Amino acid sequence: MAIELKRSGTLFVLVAPSGGGKSTVLRALLDRITDLSYSISVTSRPPRPGEVDGEDYSFVDIEAFQSMIERKEFYEWAQVHGNFYGTRRDAVEQMLADGKDVGMDLDVQGAYAVKGMKPDAVTVFLLPPSMETLEKRLRTRDTDDDDVIALRLRNAADEISRCRLFDYLVVNDDLDRVIDELAGVVTAERHKSLRQVLTVRDEPGLEGLLDQG
Repeated sequence: MAIELKRSGTLFVLVAPSGGGKSTVLRALLDRITDLSYSISVTSRPPRPGEVDGEDYSFVDIEAFQSMIERKEFYEWAQVHGNFYGTRRDAVEQMLADGKDVGMDLDVQGAYAVKGMKPDAVTVFLLPPSMETLEKRLRTRDTDDDDVIALRLRNAADEISRCRLFDYLVVNDDLDRVIDELAGVVTAERHKSLRQVLTVRDEPGLEGLLDQG
């Protein structure tokens, strides 16, 4: 008797307030789990120091982004702090159809949009250890003035108040521990029965009996 398990890909979404470290965490998770694919987001904002087009984001101007919206090319998109962010629908759907797990990091608006379109997506909210730590991270980036930082902190407080709408909560205070916990989430979700197609073959009277999806 041969027992086979097959599954389609799972979409994992890391969510955090601005400055919450979701991009850093996702990069570390991708290094740990080598068979987890990455969905590169498209954005209309300019690159920050050290960011590489095609690796961190796909950078386009506002006109190009709006044209992509009109052509319905995005899996989700949102305007955040005056900039547009979106995920290419064709890229995500193809990876999932090929049985690949996909990781993406999104703001709260983007995560809501994805969950609405794909209810079986797994969402993880990364909480800052404190609002003081979050403010320090925002200031350390040295990319925003005081007014923008104040706006990001107000938005963060509102987003954190809704964190229980997400599937998992993790405090992002120690990168190694966070990656250990997220790797556990990925492993557990991969083995959930509802994500598996179980087939028993070459057993008289049982062939196909346990097929389920």
